[in-house]
Formats: sequence, C-alpha cells, structure tokens
Amino acid sequence: MTDPHSPAHAAALDAADPLPTLRDQFLIPRHNDREQTYFVGNSLGLQPRGARAHVEEVLDKWAMEAVEGHFTGQAQWMPYHELVREPLARVVGAQPHEVVAMNSLTANLHLMMVSFYRPTRERPAILIEAGSFPSDRYAVASQIGFHGFDPDTDLIELQPDQPGGLISMQAIERAIAEHGPRLALVLWPGVQYRTGQAFDLAEIARLAHAQGALCGFDLAHGAGNLELALHDSGVDFAVWCHYKYLNSGPGAVAGCFVHERHARSDRPRFAGWWGHETSTRFRMGPQFVPTPGADGWQLSNPPILGLAPLRASLELFDRVGMRALREKSQRLTGYLETLIRERLSDTLDILTPAQPAERGCQLSLRVIGGRGLSGRAAGRDLFDYLAGEGVLGDWREPDVIRISPAPLYNTHADVLRFAQAVQAWRNP
Repeated sequence: MTDPHSPAHAAALDAADPLPTLRDQFLIPRHNDREQTYFVGNSLGLQPRGARAHVEEVLDKWAMEAVEGHFTGQAQWMPYHELVREPLARVVGAQPHEVVAMNSLTANLHLMMVSFYRPTRERPAILIEAGSFPSDRYAVASQIGFHGFDPDTDLIELQPDQPGGLISMQAIERAIAEHGPRLALVLWPGVQYRTGQAFDLAEIARLAHAQGALCGFDLAHGAGNLELALHDSGVDFAVWCHYKYLNSGPGAVAGCFVHERHARSDRPRFAGWWGHETSTRFRMGPQFVPTPGADGWQLSNPPILGLAPLRASLELFDRVGMRALREKSQRLTGYLETLIRERLSDTLDILTPAQPAERGCQLSLRVIGGRGLSGRAAGRDLFDYLAGEGVLGDWREPDVIRISPAPLYNTHADVLRFAQAVQAWRNP
C-alpha cells in the first residue's frame, strides 16, 4: 500500500484530484528560493494574479477620464459595487439583493446591530460565545452600553462544554432556552476563529427565533470557506470580511447580508446617501428612502480601488463553485488530519472537530511535546521553526497554531511538507 507520508502519494493525490489546483492564478511568496508553503488564508488570502489588472483598470480610467469614469464603460464607477453582487451571492448562498460589499466587518456589524439589536427592559441581552474575536465582543458590549444597559449582566457568554474549547449544539440550545425571555439577539460565529469549529447556522437561527430573538452571524472565517446557504438558513443578517478566504487584499472592503424578509423593513438604521433608492438619489431630497435589500444599508459611495481585487477573486470562485471548493477543502484538511493522527499524535493535539461538517479548512493545533519543551513554549518554538523553514501558519494566544489549507491554491504536497517539517522539528 502507498504510504500517505510519501511524496509520491501526495503527488498522486494532487494529480488525481477532481479539482486541479488554481495555484498558478495566485502570486505565491517565496522563501529561500522556493515557494513558501502558505497556510494562512484564514488571515490573509494570497493575491490573485488578476487583481492587478482590475486595479490598474480603475487607475487608468481615473487618469484618462477623471469624473466621467463614473458613467463610462462596462466597469463604470457609479454602479461598481453591483459588479460583485451576483458572484458574491453565489459564494454565500443568498439572493443577489440580499448582499452588498461595503465598509469593514466591524463597521457593518455595528450598522446591523443598529437595526437588529433593539433592546427593551424585558429583552436587553445578547448571546455570544466565550472567547469570541475581540472586535465582536467590543462591538457587542459597546452596543449594550450605548442603549443604556449593562454588559456585565446583559452580555451573555456561553462557555465551552467540550475539550479543546468546543461548544456543543446541545449547550447552545440550552443557553438559548435558559436566557430566551431576555434575549434580543443571538450573535454567533460561522467558524470560531481560535478553534476552527463550524456551526449549524440554520439550527441556531431556528432556536433563536423560537425564543423571540433575532439572529446574526459573523462569517469572517466562513465566507469563501464553507458552503453557506444564508437565504435558506433564515438568519436575519450576517457580516464578513473579504481579505481571508476571499483573497481581496489587506483591509479589503467587507460584506453584508440582510435576509429578504427585511428588504423593505422600517427598522431603524443609520442612513447614508448611497443607501437611498437609486432612482431618486440625485434629486438630493431631504427625506431618506432606502433602497430595498442590503443596498439600503450603504452609507457612502463604495471605494472603487478597494473593490477591484474582489472582482478578480470572485471570478475564480465562479470558475469552480463553492460545492467543488468545499469538497476539495475536505480532502486537503482530511489528509492533514490523517498525517497528524498517524505519526504526530504524540506532538500535536487537534482542537478542531473531526467531523467534516463541523469544520472548514482550518485545523487548530496545540503542541503537547517536542524538543524537551511543553505547552506554550513548545508551541511557539514549533511555530517559529516552521516559519524559518518557509511553512507559514499563524499563532493565536495562548498556545494555538492554525493551519488552513485553502483549496484554491494549497495542495496535498503542501500538507505533506508541513507534516515533514513538524517531524524534523521533533527529531532534529
């Protein structure tokens, strides 16, 4: 039988893969005269080769046409955000009018909570997971305080009930039932950033709605990673960034979903000119009339240069589709898990769930031994060693290494190189 740890086996897996890699469509950083083995698409995706052309198209139009660029050509700036609407909807499983690319993730989260967190004395609480990404917790606590309530009592943080910091669906169900009468909003991650655990969005939304609460998701680690079905899931809103799995550059314009049942909602919102209905926007009237759908939550005209790289990335997603990407992701991450469990189980502990439906690309790893070290010291030593070998993951305090094989550009050979590097560190 072929040894899964042999280069020949990894090469055969890549050659036979139903979805050949699109690695040549990306710019791969180099390390010591060879391509870096890059597993950090969950922090910053690699640059699509097509991004430069889209950015230069905007720069050239600006140089040659100036303000007229808003109204000329196929990529005119006035409706530029519409160029990404349909492919973005396909990535997250939404209707086109339910999505919009705008702002940054946390800004969008605040805008959504203006509309969908409407606390009362009886229902002031928001439920999140303990150990949530700091920006989410800051935003939620500040919204609670802004409305005159107390984060110490009205910010409910559900503690993990499983090893490795995982949270079972049973625990989520119990928490929603226990706090249901006080809950205004359940705000949950699609994928928990530190553990890599993926959650059942539709079931969490159902549980929240059954208790009279609204439900939103932070999909920073879900968009472009999981095969989402936001429309069918019934969630009220979702926000995400495009610089991770969606490869749109550092600080890229973010994304937002508002379910179509809220398309003509009279919910309070912070209004801006670009959210006004397009047919009367330039009449410059004093009364705000929102555009139906997610576009109605826009504030200002979109940053064209910031949106340009997203076009390049979405062209690649459209080429292969989320179903095929998700299937390849499961093959790559499954291979990573196999290599760790077969020969590295005395060195690495996998925190992320073993069930493919409960994780995306990422495996979160804790180092349990090696080089006479243990705990955080061993983890940091391995992380630094890998970086020195051109194998790049990322570090999350207090002691987690995240390795995320992105199916658009990572290969089985990349995954094997990681395992071989860990073995070399363990047995110098």
